[in-house]
Amino acid sequence: MIKSCVTIALVPEIKTGPWIYWNDLEASISKASALGFDAIELFTPSADALDVEKLKSLLERHHLDLGAVGTGAGKVIQELTLTDQNEQVRKKAIEFIKEMVKFGAQLGAPAIIGSMQGNVVSGTDRAIVMNWLSDSLNELGAYAEEQGTFLIYEPLNRYETNIVNTIEAGAALIDSLKTSNVKLLTDLFHMNIEESNLEDSISKYINYIGHVHFADSNRRPIGFGHTDISKAMEALISGGYTGCLSAEAFPWPNPDAAAEQTIIAFNTFFRK
Repeated sequence: MIKSCVTIALVPEIKTGPWIYWNDLEASISKASALGFDAIELFTPSADALDVEKLKSLLERHHLDLGAVGTGAGKVIQELTLTDQNEQVRKKAIEFIKEMVKFGAQLGAPAIIGSMQGNVVSGTDRAIVMNWLSDSLNELGAYAEEQGTFLIYEPLNRYETNIVNTIEAGAALIDSLKTSNVKLLTDLFHMNIEESNLEDSISKYINYIGHVHFADSNRRPIGFGHTDISKAMEALISGGYTGCLSAEAFPWPNPDAAAEQTIIAFNTFFRK
């Protein structure tokens, strides 16, 4: 079963980002549950920002799963990436992500590597940078497996990274790894920029996909932009995808309306 999922961010430094709910975790979880969401995707400043048992109790009370945890605070707050030219920074990035992996695993959720992948900076050998990334993903994928979960890697559009922009390139990176415990995150917003055909890309690489970000062409909730996602959703269904469709979208025109539009869009395809 494909799960509906909504984002909740508790990191003030990224408040302008594409997250539906903000700040008040308990109120956000209550609203998500009332609308009929299956899960939440959570962004915290660090792995120890929340008490795991309290969060578990809160989710159980509202019949929600933890779909995934984001690691972007490592870059935004601490300026850590897996491809920094400084080896010590790369090591700190790995440790930060490991802590997030462990945090999420206690609630059955994988961790996402998006912005923490970094960039190939000018004057740096791309092959060396890709080796740094591959080594990190191998280590983190193995660690996630030890924790009983998997790792999610997200191709980003060309305006956010110059490392991996397409699903095809992401699949090739995964195929090059020693670990088999890393899956792709396909973000419909990024795909709208980089992919020539959403349906074809999803169909071809469906076995690589472990998480989907559900957002329209303008990063607003599905239905508030111009992307026709009907065939892409059919490709997920026919391909047997059973993960989350998570609304990493701007809270436009406001969080409550954005969440309601997201669940309406989800229900159109998956709860007919």
